[in-house]
Amino acid sequence: MNKSRQQELLRWLRQQRHHGARNLRVASLLGFAGALVIIAQAWLLASLLQNLVVAQQPRASLLTDFLLLLLCFVLRAGLHYAREMAGHRAGVAIRRTLRQQVLDRLNVLGPAWIQGKPAGSWATLLLEQIEEMQEYYARYLPQMSLAVFIPLAILIAIFPINWAAGLILLVTAPLIPLFMAMVGMGAADANRRNFVALARLSGDFYDRLRGRETLRLFYRGAAEQEAIAASTTDFRQRTMEVLRLAFLSSAVLEFFASLAIAVVAVYFGFSYLGELNFGHYSTGVTLFAGFLALILAPEFFQPLRDLGTFYHAKAQAIGGADALEQFLRESPDPTIEHASRELSLTAPLHLHAQDLVVMTASGEALSQSLNFTLDAGKRVALVGQSGAGKTALMNVLLGFLPYHGSLQINGQELRDISRDSWQKHIAWVGQNPHLPAQTLRENLLLNSRIDDATLMSVLQRAGVDEFLDRLPQGLETVLGDGGVGLSVGQAQRIAVARALLKPAQLLLLDEPGSGLDSQSEQHVINALQQAATQQTTLMITHQLNELASWDEVWVMQAGQLVQQGHWQELIEQDGPLREMAQHRQKEIV
Repeated sequence: MNKSRQQELLRWLRQQRHHGARNLRVASLLGFAGALVIIAQAWLLASLLQNLVVAQQPRASLLTDFLLLLLCFVLRAGLHYAREMAGHRAGVAIRRTLRQQVLDRLNVLGPAWIQGKPAGSWATLLLEQIEEMQEYYARYLPQMSLAVFIPLAILIAIFPINWAAGLILLVTAPLIPLFMAMVGMGAADANRRNFVALARLSGDFYDRLRGRETLRLFYRGAAEQEAIAASTTDFRQRTMEVLRLAFLSSAVLEFFASLAIAVVAVYFGFSYLGELNFGHYSTGVTLFAGFLALILAPEFFQPLRDLGTFYHAKAQAIGGADALEQFLRESPDPTIEHASRELSLTAPLHLHAQDLVVMTASGEALSQSLNFTLDAGKRVALVGQSGAGKTALMNVLLGFLPYHGSLQINGQELRDISRDSWQKHIAWVGQNPHLPAQTLRENLLLNSRIDDATLMSVLQRAGVDEFLDRLPQGLETVLGDGGVGLSVGQAQRIAVARALLKPAQLLLLDEPGSGLDSQSEQHVINALQQAATQQTTLMITHQLNELASWDEVWVMQAGQLVQQGHWQELIEQDGPLREMAQHRQKEIV
């Protein structure tokens, strides 16, 4: 990562602090108050030592000073705790806002964008990389102002007492941030590489975990285990590189701070021996001045040392912000709502596309010019080889991808209709069923109200009733983590039942029987074929043996609709559908 990129990310990180501005201001003010208490504490302690050792005053006469000193200890601890809590709350507020921004963008972009990266990468972005910004906002940012104010306040307290001690501190202070910057120059780049390796490792591991059955079937288990071991070793080495930089930075800071404090101690030691006679404004070097300077000298460097310690947090935040800032910059802003029209259907749903070109969010074409009409109540099967553009067409119909040309629903342009309004009229079943709610009933109803008779009828049509009795609590069974695990076929039947329960006018199916056993596939296909007769339906499929009963078959090739018509009509003429059917027949034989 070059220096200009680091500066750009640092500016972006500072811009996000307004999400926790109030708590950051409170943390800084508490730190300033703590600095004043530190000076008062040192002053009281030096004064007590002067009065006890030199002036030989009785301890009883100094009771007030002792009580004030005790109050300073308690107050300092309380202010430090309150400052830590305010900084923590600021970091939590900023991280929560950033996560919400990412989730809002992903919600707007939809699955067409999300599927472009492994799920593990999104998990790393949302959890690990945003989490690494906590210390930057909670500690580093408040410490930046304290690293200036506290040393300045201490110099103001020391210079009137002894200008030589103040001068020593003033001259040695810049060495710490100078060497801190030199040592930490490569820390941000090391952290960025570390996050890239973590995202890659998370994505690879999750993908292999999902495909473990396929890997075992093809005897790839040992090879993939070696690949994960190599990725883990690489990540461990990168993590140790980051830790090495952090420890080196701390060692350098401790060395220069200790050296400066030692110079102050040597100066006062030789002054008390009469070897050095300057810095005291012709009043002599008193025990009070020496104690005050030596007590405040470590406190003078402590904010700089803390800043050096938290400098690693800055490097971590810059490394974590790289992918996050790029994602937020390149993805569309969900607060900019271009489509706001509500879709009100007074007639059966009818789709018409004229010169439709499906686009990615970045403006690249995913299809050629498409022209089609999907009449109300029609059942259409969409077939084609993998990569032909079927999923892209499905995603634009779902409202997840932009397009050029025209795509009208009952005469209204889809891009002018709000996505939420449009999706209320759509039921969708994909290849991978998602059951986000806690119980089986909640996953079926999704906050809608359905009477029990209708619910049980749909469950019977979808084949859910076959395994419902085997679940411990029936419809109230808890699914997922901490609950009952379902097979893919069972989860798909539930997804089909959920689609059938939704009062939608358009049913979109993306290979709903893919990856299922023959029994589950038959249940799913039968239920969907019954549902397709009651609403407008478009189904992506590779199964050609059931298409003779469908109203139309669309054949897609290289991003273009090359054939449209009834199955019997298309199978009798030379073309892609006939070739696919013949090829499938040869595979069976």
